[in-house]
Amino acid sequence: MIDFTLPALGADMTQGKLLEWKVKPGDAVTRGQVVAVVDTSKAAVDVEIWQEGTVAQLLVRPGETVPVGTPMARLLVPGELPASRRRVSPAAKQRATALGIVVDEVSGTGPEGAVTLEDVERTAASAVPPVARAASPTGKVADMRAVIGAAMSRSKREIPHYYLGESIPMARAQAWLESFNAGRPLPERLLMALLPIKAVALALQKFPEFNGFYRNGTFEAGTGIHVGVAIALRQGGLVAPALHDVADKPLPTLMQELSDLVLRARNATLRSSELSDATVTVTNLGDQGVESVFGVIYPPQVALVGLGRVSLQPWVEGESVQALPVMRATLSADHRVSDGHRGGLLLSEVRERLQHPETL
Repeated sequence: MIDFTLPALGADMTQGKLLEWKVKPGDAVTRGQVVAVVDTSKAAVDVEIWQEGTVAQLLVRPGETVPVGTPMARLLVPGELPASRRRVSPAAKQRATALGIVVDEVSGTGPEGAVTLEDVERTAASAVPPVARAASPTGKVADMRAVIGAAMSRSKREIPHYYLGESIPMARAQAWLESFNAGRPLPERLLMALLPIKAVALALQKFPEFNGFYRNGTFEAGTGIHVGVAIALRQGGLVAPALHDVADKPLPTLMQELSDLVLRARNATLRSSELSDATVTVTNLGDQGVESVFGVIYPPQVALVGLGRVSLQPWVEGESVQALPVMRATLSADHRVSDGHRGGLLLSEVRERLQHPETL
């Protein structure tokens, strides 16, 4: 028998509130299946399970808040036979049926874990009404700000940041994008914001030390290039769920996935893997009119790329000065893993990739 524990859905998460179980005792579960919905202070998240087996017991009730790492359910591994069923007094069984309580979810305090009438009454008394996923509990925004503040304080305290910036001409990218979108229906068009995300992912193939995590005093390379995209939430605050395997996917596929990710982030229907898998983060404030952004690294990641607005600026082409669309890209990186020389090469690679948008 193995325990399914509450995962850390980001470095800033220390606890979570169970909103809903998607399984019940006796259900078979497979890798990647959504088994629960958990409130992380930022969003309601669909939590996936990464073991196969059969649910033997649910240990946490909807409405309970528990620390990260707390066992939430017990699973029988494939081939394992269930242990002898716990004893349940007839009165407890009858009362549980009347109250609509699943006996297997009740913690027993009788001999050898037997469920008593008092256990059922205690469970009923502590039960809470179903929690609406879209609800905004009192203090939700304040809680989110506190969580974000704690994570960013930890980042600035632990990570020796260094910062670089690069001005990137975007005329070729704009012309290519206009040509690509011409004649396509609106749902099939690409947004300019996607092109630098793909360029960053491709550049990371050449400079992998910016793609991964710093844990236990050493760098761990990411197993894929999963770009965390910073998304502002309607109620305030932000999340940075991951677009998976960005370097390997064509732009139209990534556009569909990005649109879906933004929609689900703002409707609070993200999956746990989307919040925990990001190996690097890209934040884009260009649509807010910001010229440049120097972000704070999201631990345990080791780099963050910031993108500003595309605006007309004087640019030297040959022996003439022209007004060209230019975007300011920045890098915040961890000096324990890389240095400014490599960081500069990374930004230069991003710039060159955007000069050949047809290759993205």
